[in-house]
Amino acid sequence: MPPRKAQHAGECERLEQLPNIGPSIAADLRSLGIQHPQALAGRDPHALYLALCERTGKRQDPCVLDTFIAATAFMGGAEARPWWHYTAERKARYGVL
Repeated sequence: MPPRKAQHAGECERLEQLPNIGPSIAADLRSLGIQHPQALAGRDPHALYLALCERTGKRQDPCVLDTFIAATAFMGGAEARPWWHYTAERKARYGVL
């Protein structure tokens, strides 16, 4: 049974409890050295995205960046929102990836 999704950052004990984060993205974050949700607070989601692209040797779907934006925002105190809520922000900040 998957872990219950957190409603607030302080409730997160595992990456999979973060809104929008399932086993695959959690594994990606772990591959980048992020073991605990608190480690996402204050992190640059774009830097995480670029690091994942480099680590895997391929361009990741831009929706992964949206998900990283959502996760870092949530851990920074934002309310839980679907990852696609951040698509317009990503496009405005980073353009075409």
